Amino acid sequence: MSIIAWIILGLISGFIASKIVNKTGEGLFIDIVLGIVGAVAGGYLFQLAGSTGVTGFNLWSMFVAIIGAIVVLFVKHAIMGRGEIHT
Repeated sequence: MSIIAWIILGLISGFIASKIVNKTGEGLFIDIVLGIVGAVAGGYLFQLAGSTGVTGFNLWSMFVAIIGAIVVLFVKHAIMGRGEIHT
């Protein structure tokens, strides 16, 4: 994937994940970084489970990135101990 595709995938998946976990966005730049880190983390977790990780700019990759970003947000909140997690 090109860097533009990673940024777009990161923005969309990071925004969705932060809406699911926090009910608010984290901000444009943080959502992009969160989504990209989430895509990498989600790809790794999915491969550990025997499934396919990020495969390109498609719905499966978006799903993997969102799940990964949610995991990253939960870990961030557990470590930082600030902010609320709304479930």
